[in-house]
Amino acid sequence: MIRLFNVYYSLRTLILVVVEALLIWASLYLSTVLRFREDHYLVLHFEYGYYKICAVTILVLLLSHWFDLYNPVQSADKGEFYFRLLLIPGLLALGLAGAGATFPRLIVSNFPFALGLLIMTVALLGWRSAYLWLAQKPYFRERVYVLGNGERARRLVRGLQERWELGVDVVGWTGAMEGAPTRENIASHLCEAAKSHGLHRVIVAMQDRRETMPMQQLLQLRLQGAVHIEEATSLLEKISGKIELEQLYPSWIIYAQGFHFSDAFRLVRLLLNFTIGLTGLILSAPLIPLIALAIRLDSSGSVLYRQERVGRGGKVFNCYKFRTMYQDAEADSGPTWAGDDDPRITRVGRILRITRLDEIPQLWCVMKGDMAFVGPRPERPEFVEWLTREIPYYGIRHLVRPGITGWAQINYKYGNSAEDAKEKLQYDLFYIKNASMGLDLLILFQTVKTVLHLRGM
Repeated sequence: MIRLFNVYYSLRTLILVVVEALLIWASLYLSTVLRFREDHYLVLHFEYGYYKICAVTILVLLLSHWFDLYNPVQSADKGEFYFRLLLIPGLLALGLAGAGATFPRLIVSNFPFALGLLIMTVALLGWRSAYLWLAQKPYFRERVYVLGNGERARRLVRGLQERWELGVDVVGWTGAMEGAPTRENIASHLCEAAKSHGLHRVIVAMQDRRETMPMQQLLQLRLQGAVHIEEATSLLEKISGKIELEQLYPSWIIYAQGFHFSDAFRLVRLLLNFTIGLTGLILSAPLIPLIALAIRLDSSGSVLYRQERVGRGGKVFNCYKFRTMYQDAEADSGPTWAGDDDPRITRVGRILRITRLDEIPQLWCVMKGDMAFVGPRPERPEFVEWLTREIPYYGIRHLVRPGITGWAQINYKYGNSAEDAKEKLQYDLFYIKNASMGLDLLILFQTVKTVLHLRGM
């Protein structure tokens, strides 16, 4: 896997995106050559042809991302996948036609985008079919052995088998061996798998390592140089984008890279957050009176809702949002999480929650420095006190300022239980460990897609 913006991506996915970008660019370039022949040089150089080709290439990649064509989970159904793939040139043709009619200077000299889109469609269909065929071939896949037989190892095996885009074949794991899991039996099973399948990697996911860990065999495989040995916590972090709490020891956190923020990083991030917060408030200013009017007409009570939340270092601050529930909704029940069909939510409030417009006042919290634009979602003191007792390492999330959006918000649904809080904490730990400006920009980019798709958060 390759690390970009402190997030790990499958090498196959990156190859898929790069090749598609080249195919799109080449298709549009070829259509220009075929249309203008010996005059194509003038069109490309003096009529901004190269810029237009690059712009359309980027637009096609963004549309592919929008339609989840690079997400293997969303692309499981081949029929639906090819339907979405064919939607892209259709939408692009309509968009370019509209842009050309509205702004004729954008497409001068009858720039041959129509022919380019036809060539591009054929090229992308052919490449995707070839990619799916090649991805299943044994010589393009990595053979791994999972050392462990507990629930964690079983979950790891299941995850590797389901994530076909990783190019991994689990050719053996301790849970599938016959007989009692003694050190001798495990060592024999591991050596047999290495001899029969030519292992590339051994993933250690054992619960009790003192009694059953085949250290000599692992050392021999490692020194031979052909097999890479990796700890399950690190691999699960790479493939899932979260740090699992199960069997997470303080020593791993102590020795792991990350969990460190320089003064320069904090200062730059603080200035950027202030700028983003101020810009967001200015851009949303025309919407604020309309939202306030809608809230007042829909239900009685104040427009804004103020609530205590826990921020960086455990400091309690006031978080502001547009009111989405009936006034005094918790007067009888006390502090409770909101459910999916919570009867306390008003009609306008439901719309505000879906569109995330209720979070506009939080930009003021960002400007004040109580929150950041990106970070773990802030929780109420009552919940923090309870969750800190129930979930190990929960206090780590208070190392950074809470955020309006974050890694957990774009990767997991809105949570309203302790189990959801535990799951989101695992994503928060990943963010805190790998925090960087690049990762923040990636989260902001993904947030736009998440909001427009009305998912999660």
